[in-house]
Amino acid sequence: MKVDSFDYELPHEAIAQEPIEPRDASKLMVIDRQNNKREHRIFRELGDYLQPGDLLVLNRTRVIPARLYGTKSGTETAVEMVLLTPKGNDQWEVLVRPGRRLKPGTTVEFGEQLKAEILDSTAFGGRLVRFYYQGNFEEILDELGQMPLPPYIERPLQKEEAERYQTVYSQEKGSAAAPTAGLHFTPQLLEKLQEKGVEIATVLLHVGLGTFRPVQVEEIEDHQMHAEFYQIDEQAVQAIKKARQEGRRVIAVGTTVVRTLESVATFEGEIKATSGWTNIFIYPGYQFKVIDGLITNFHLPRSTLLMLVSAFTDRDTIIAAYEEALEKKYRFFSFGDAMMIL
Repeated sequence: MKVDSFDYELPHEAIAQEPIEPRDASKLMVIDRQNNKREHRIFRELGDYLQPGDLLVLNRTRVIPARLYGTKSGTETAVEMVLLTPKGNDQWEVLVRPGRRLKPGTTVEFGEQLKAEILDSTAFGGRLVRFYYQGNFEEILDELGQMPLPPYIERPLQKEEAERYQTVYSQEKGSAAAPTAGLHFTPQLLEKLQEKGVEIATVLLHVGLGTFRPVQVEEIEDHQMHAEFYQIDEQAVQAIKKARQEGRRVIAVGTTVVRTLESVATFEGEIKATSGWTNIFIYPGYQFKVIDGLITNFHLPRSTLLMLVSAFTDRDTIIAAYEEALEKKYRFFSFGDAMMIL
């Protein structure tokens, strides 16, 4: 299957540059897969499409201030580093810029509190580094780091705005990017949905390098996903099993939840409490085992996220929906509007 099949024209002005306030004021496109119908609503009206007993599954990951700015030791060369995956013993897999100047043995300084030694190159142009510091690494990162917004967002968030790139239900630190479908929820909306009888469960997937990687091969089957850490506990497993046994819908909030659930499911759709690393790549032709619905944002052209969403419906339906979203001035990508597919 050709990557070009998942391309579309996107004007720059359609890319959301800042979050909308309040969170649940974003637009919501609702797609009925059975009838191929589309409706246009506001996200706070989500409950009109959910039924008592529906199970919403959320990703409770929390974004770390993973973007650091420093200088190459002994020079004035500016360095940007984005932390991606902890490897233990103060080692991390990171993205660096400029990569050509950061060979193994190079040291990067981030003020007096923090240094990083380049140990090795990794797949996809990354680096393995070891950090040196005194004190608490998380506290130093909170002080020095910035939210790792995607490159298409041109203005960095100020420290006081950092929570806007977190979901209101985020708990466990570890992501290099937000699970953006969840950014639309407010505590009040979640409470309203629960009062209606909608149930909520959480899983964990720390969003990593795959979010930043474009598909650079011609045939999508040749693309290799980067592994991300996931965890699903017994409480979530039992909630999902019970919903499925009783014929209630399981609705994933975001592609990260989809990848977690589909990673742990057997061919028959059975799941168990577990943790590990997943590099599952979902594209059209994939047979879903767990989910009945999906809440997601509008994704980049030629991206694995667009391919996943197309797999849940079909490519033509999604491309047509994206074209209509552009006509109706929807906002795209991380701080943009939402889509629900049922």
